[in-house]
Amino acid sequence: MKRILLCVALVVLGSVMCNAAEKKIKVACVGNSITYGAGIADREHNSYPAQLQAALGDEYEVRNFGVSATTVLRKGPMPYAETEAFRASLEYNPDIVFIKMGTNAAANRNIKFRPEFGAEYRWMVDTYLNLPSKPRVILLTPVRSFFEKDHPDKVIEQEIIPEIKKTAYEKGLEVLNLHNLFGDKWEKELMPDKLHPSAIGASRIASKLYRYLTMGVDAESDVVSAFALNPTKEFNFHGYKGYEYDNNGVKYYIVKPHRVAKGNPWIWRARFWNLEPQVDIEMLENGFYLTYCEVGNLFGSPKAVARWDEFYKLATKAGLNKKTVLEGMSRGGLIVYNWTVKNTKKVACIYADAPVMDIKSWPFDWGEFRDTDGRLKRLMDSYNFADTIEAYAWRKNPIDHARKIAKAKIPIIHVVGDADTGVPVSENTAIFEERLAQYGYKLNVYHKPGIGHHPHSLNNPEPIVSYILESVGR
Repeated sequence: MKRILLCVALVVLGSVMCNAAEKKIKVACVGNSITYGAGIADREHNSYPAQLQAALGDEYEVRNFGVSATTVLRKGPMPYAETEAFRASLEYNPDIVFIKMGTNAAANRNIKFRPEFGAEYRWMVDTYLNLPSKPRVILLTPVRSFFEKDHPDKVIEQEIIPEIKKTAYEKGLEVLNLHNLFGDKWEKELMPDKLHPSAIGASRIASKLYRYLTMGVDAESDVVSAFALNPTKEFNFHGYKGYEYDNNGVKYYIVKPHRVAKGNPWIWRARFWNLEPQVDIEMLENGFYLTYCEVGNLFGSPKAVARWDEFYKLATKAGLNKKTVLEGMSRGGLIVYNWTVKNTKKVACIYADAPVMDIKSWPFDWGEFRDTDGRLKRLMDSYNFADTIEAYAWRKNPIDHARKIAKAKIPIIHVVGDADTGVPVSENTAIFEERLAQYGYKLNVYHKPGIGHHPHSLNNPEPIVSYILESVGR
């Protein structure tokens, strides 16, 4: 009898263990023709949900619930809510839901229904959030449309995506930016008909989703709560919760990623908050905090460096990593490098974009600049220069720090427009690059032929972000 009971127990235990081993994480990909894989040969294997399944492996079960031409607009033509795929996705009771909708809402045929997009989108999101499985709902912004005749990208960018980000912020949901994934120049191999990604384009989407799902996270991180100051307000930064602080008149910002990467990494932006934020958004997606300390009109002077020193102490005391990634656009290059030369062991990587490396080049413009807006006076005051002779004799510009920067071996990437006349490459990055080379350091420079000082960054920031992540071992 004991043997029989033991055998029964072993059978039951084996069955339980087998069921546990077979339990997969169920992923539902909800969307329109881009999710379905319209136009892709052998879409069952080459759509982005299929490629995501192949990348994730046996621990996941990814199902494609995409339906071509559908929208979240229930009063418009082809509402997704009336499809069998929608009902099946709910019955699937998934653990994770990717929602990629909005492209067709921007189509000309939906002009009169478009004002309802926000409310309808939130209804769909709530429908999935209220499932018995209580799934993790991840919002995906639409990819760029190059089919301007029927799906104007301006509508996607200015009307559709803001509502998606608003939904993410208000409901505390994760959001991934796919809009910049294919850049702003049409490439036939990525999007043959200017609207639907090819198998190659779908692989880019799948790779981004795979990287996000498999990222190592720090579930206990809460730098905002640990920060020494209380926030004066909360704000929406592209679907993320941002917090503003005031330290005796000095403004700070901290934006928290939806999922914090291990080690509490962070990128520290210098100047021009939210200008061309593609890199910042991508770094948030990769689990980095985004921070900012206002040093406007201080031009990288010792006063600015002192402000940054104070913010760094507060940030690291609250739990941010001891090494930070620095981001400096234009005049932001002054504070980035002047702070770095004093704190080389605290810098993990530098991304400088059309950076000012010498005040003689900007704002002095080698004596040709007319101070119509008082900029030169503010610079003179911030450095306590007695006159322009003293300013021109200043030998603590970023280009003057080349030897120490080279010795520190900090990974650095510069992105420059070769036609920049405001901050000429020849007077700034090129000189810095040459001086670093004299000390055995090769500067990584990404050139934009024919581009001036603006626009900053890259529409698809992947080359910049990949460099940063590789440099910091992510």
